[in-house]
Amino acid sequence: MSMSLDLAAEVFREAMRETVKRYSLWYLVEGVLLVVAGILAIIYPVISSAAVIVLLGWLLIASGVLQGLSLIGARQVPHFWLQLISVILAILIGFLFLRDPTQGLMTLALLLIIFFMMEGISKVVFALTIRPFPNWGWVLASGLVGILLALILWASLPVTAVWLIGVLLGVNLMSIGAAIAYLAWHVRKSDAAKPTPPES
Repeated sequence: MSMSLDLAAEVFREAMRETVKRYSLWYLVEGVLLVVAGILAIIYPVISSAAVIVLLGWLLIASGVLQGLSLIGARQVPHFWLQLISVILAILIGFLFLRDPTQGLMTLALLLIIFFMMEGISKVVFALTIRPFPNWGWVLASGLVGILLALILWASLPVTAVWLIGVLLGVNLMSIGAAIAYLAWHVRKSDAAKPTPPES
């Protein structure tokens, strides 16, 4: 018997509710720990930025080695040389990140600045396209903020590279942790507020 999409979604939501309810204390602890980690990452952005680069370096090396092992004895596969170049680049970039994390910070900071700029431009264009719609100004404002942020970061680039990734990591950890903690707290509160059924 096939299940409708709405029914399947409801079953999944109910299963998730039960899981969160059962382990709400652990979710709450996890959320608080993530918020604390986010605050520490913002307070010590240089350390957290360097940690991200070192972790990224090891991940690139590990993925390159695993890909390389899978290519052993597989010269007949299509685009073998392209895959081999990809493996070599992953390992090489990983070693460069580990050897000089500062260069890795600079590279990632540049990529993030380009991302903010492109995201901002796309939001401005989108806002001007939907201009008759209500609240289009908010989309335009968010796009302009993205462009302004990219320009400010670009203007102070050597210094920006040192703290940008750490601060963004901290903000991300705090937002994830706060969301998880709020969800767990809300579930525990609503569960405690439910009246217990009378014993027969």
